[in-house]
Amino acid sequence: MTSNFDKEFNLDDEVMYLNHAAVAPWPVRTEQAVNEFCRENVTIGSKKYANWLTVEARLKKQIAELINASSVDEIALVKNTSEALSFVAYGLDWNKGDNIVTSDEEFPSNMIPWESLANQGVTVKKTLLKNVSDPTAELINQIDSNTRLLTISSVQYASGLRVDLERLGKACRQTNVLFCIDAIQSIGAFEFDVQRYQADFVMADGHKWLLGPEGLGLFYCRQASLNKLKLTQFGWHMVEDMGNYDATTWEETKTARRFECGSPNMLSIHALSASIGLLLDIGMEAVAKNVVERGQYVINKVNQNNSLILLTNPDEHGNNIVVFKPSNNQTDLLFNYLTTNNVVCAKRGGGIRFSPHFYTPNPIIDRAFILIDKFLDVT
Repeated sequence: MTSNFDKEFNLDDEVMYLNHAAVAPWPVRTEQAVNEFCRENVTIGSKKYANWLTVEARLKKQIAELINASSVDEIALVKNTSEALSFVAYGLDWNKGDNIVTSDEEFPSNMIPWESLANQGVTVKKTLLKNVSDPTAELINQIDSNTRLLTISSVQYASGLRVDLERLGKACRQTNVLFCIDAIQSIGAFEFDVQRYQADFVMADGHKWLLGPEGLGLFYCRQASLNKLKLTQFGWHMVEDMGNYDATTWEETKTARRFECGSPNMLSIHALSASIGLLLDIGMEAVAKNVVERGQYVINKVNQNNSLILLTNPDEHGNNIVVFKPSNNQTDLLFNYLTTNNVVCAKRGGGIRFSPHFYTPNPIIDRAFILIDKFLDVT
């Protein structure tokens, strides 16, 4: 591949990678960080464990900068988005009759934890967002006197729909409703500001737009909301006096580290720190600009082809996820054809999902659409 970022990525020339909304490839610097960490483990084991702790602290600082948290004390490292969402779902004290407002388009990770609360008398209000003029207003209108929490994906995985997080946060503050954001499809692609959104809880995996490995994600918990969550996991790592193994009493730390019960995933910490380091070096304003340009480029290619139907509603602020389908409804055949011919994409929302990142060259997108034209010519 060739682009302005060709030194940062080393994808096979035959591969057209348009699947960052699923699992992203790593930057070269991330490969190097992992190789160095592995070599260190092979040759000297944990002799330099103090350095590993420095990398862990650096990663939390990077995450805090990336999402504009007020302090690193609001950042916890978790296994994945589902774990963080479960921390919230089973950390809050619910009352029978409470409800949760969300959408009907959520990925299962942002639905199952809330639905599992049904035996506590909690209901989930799934707001219909398709074909409405103002999805954000539809969500706000669902809030009532029994609403305890509003939870929403910042970008919908199967449609690319974006909601106005700032408006939602303001509405939640005005109605004393907790605000939870599944940000897996936006952090790393767009600028993200937890303070401007007035979010209580934000979570995201590292393996999509953050360009990191699976098995490590972030959980932001606003300092004022920390004590609203009772703990559901316990261990040596979440206590105030961490490292004092001879202590006969303990108390949970006053920071978000309370959600980290045991030993950290040091291998993935080294990897994710390297990946986020790339995003911060480039600057999220520049990253977001490039992502929006790539998304618009895909939208234009779809709209220029009368045999394709655009399923994603173009957002005034830009799209990172674009879903479309062939007008002949041969979506499955088209998907199989693309993947057989080295286009890495996904089948979501009744169509084909393309999700290029900031570094994706337009010629890669062009090559994918040439294949689509060939497919459509014979079907």
